[in-house]
Amino acid sequence: MELFYFLLFGALSAVVAALELSKRNKDRISTSSAFTAFKNNYLLIYSLMMAGDWLQGPYVYYLYSTYGFSKGDIGQLFIAGFGSSMLFGTIVGSLADKQGRKRACVTYCITYILSCFTKHFPDYKVLMLGRVLGGIATSLLFSAFESWLVAEHNKRGFEQQWLSLTFSKAIFLGNGLVAIVSGLLGNLLVDTLAFGPVAPFDAAACILAIGMAIILATWSENYGDSSDNKNLLTQFQGAAIAIASDEKIALLGAIQSLFEGSMYTFVFLWTPALSPNDEEIPHGFIFATFMLASMLGSSIASRLMASSAPRVESYMQIVFAVSAASLLCPIVTSFLIAPSNVKGGGISFSGYFQIFGFCTFEACVGIFWPSIMKMRSQYIPEEARSTIMNFFRIPLNIFVCIVLYNVNAFPITIMFGMCSIFLGTAAVLQRRLFVITDGHKSKSQEWEPMERDTEAEPLND
Repeated sequence: MELFYFLLFGALSAVVAALELSKRNKDRISTSSAFTAFKNNYLLIYSLMMAGDWLQGPYVYYLYSTYGFSKGDIGQLFIAGFGSSMLFGTIVGSLADKQGRKRACVTYCITYILSCFTKHFPDYKVLMLGRVLGGIATSLLFSAFESWLVAEHNKRGFEQQWLSLTFSKAIFLGNGLVAIVSGLLGNLLVDTLAFGPVAPFDAAACILAIGMAIILATWSENYGDSSDNKNLLTQFQGAAIAIASDEKIALLGAIQSLFEGSMYTFVFLWTPALSPNDEEIPHGFIFATFMLASMLGSSIASRLMASSAPRVESYMQIVFAVSAASLLCPIVTSFLIAPSNVKGGGISFSGYFQIFGFCTFEACVGIFWPSIMKMRSQYIPEEARSTIMNFFRIPLNIFVCIVLYNVNAFPITIMFGMCSIFLGTAAVLQRRLFVITDGHKSKSQEWEPMERDTEAEPLND
């Protein structure tokens, strides 16, 4: 493997370590011992849940190909996963609000374990069932756990600012360190120990089972709106009304869909972008480098959210603009650097340039996750949190399904350009959200002294 990869990985590791070790007291939030225990319990469970997800990711396509399925068949399996998340996600989100978030988290574990079990069968229908179960599990992973955390945090009376600490640490660990370790563990099981491509799925099932046991033993139940007179249709209507009537919620949903849609598209595009002529690239090591860049972003986010200024709504404008610029790298290199027609070999010069751009995008992803979590905790009503969060995923899943279906219909530069436009649009919408929230904050500050002056003035007869 080329020295470049080790140098880039080492440089990112050094920067992340320096940021974490150099945190001063003003960068840290003073908390209570009760909150620390609560936070550590959640971080342990969230890390186990994400490990169960990350272990599977790098080997899904590879497993299907070893079973002899064509690229078209595999594409349909992936579409089934995103499609089921779109169709069933809102339903399971509403059930989580009504029946309990702890139950929804346990359901995630059971559903994903069953999905892992289907990977043992080279039957297309069984694998399709596994993808549907996996899509449902994904919807629960990205809604039920966060909903439980926010509700439980508020129920226990912890300060609102402490929530951002849990979010940033969850992303630093779950989407960074755990992703890297999971990739290395999967490589150990499949390549070093030669247990076969199903081994990571079995390991994921075991980890999910451990996490489920801890949830059952340590978590209490909480609900959104558990009223008996509210059926699923009423919950859907309430969530839709909340989105339509509150511009902040609508903007947040559009921003999330645009960014995550671009992010999931990037997941499918980075490999052909770096190896257009079948160059030999270390996929696992590059993936680990991307996750390290994401850790860098989450470390930056924790510092930003630990202070009162700048506000999340403010700095996320810059994050979206930088992410839009970073995904223009493949387009820029196609104009500035003559493409090579040599098949095979190592990564090209344009590939080196693109890796830097992609690492920048992953750092933006690391900032995005804890920041969007904090904004959701501020603006989404508690009684329908899971339902509304899964409403946000409907346009996201439609977008990803369309991209997967047409991935060979457009040049890769067009696809990256489309993602960049979406991210630029997210930056514009984030600006609008900042203006709205800043205006509301200014008005509330203006009213406070007016009320005090009114109280101080004697009443005239």
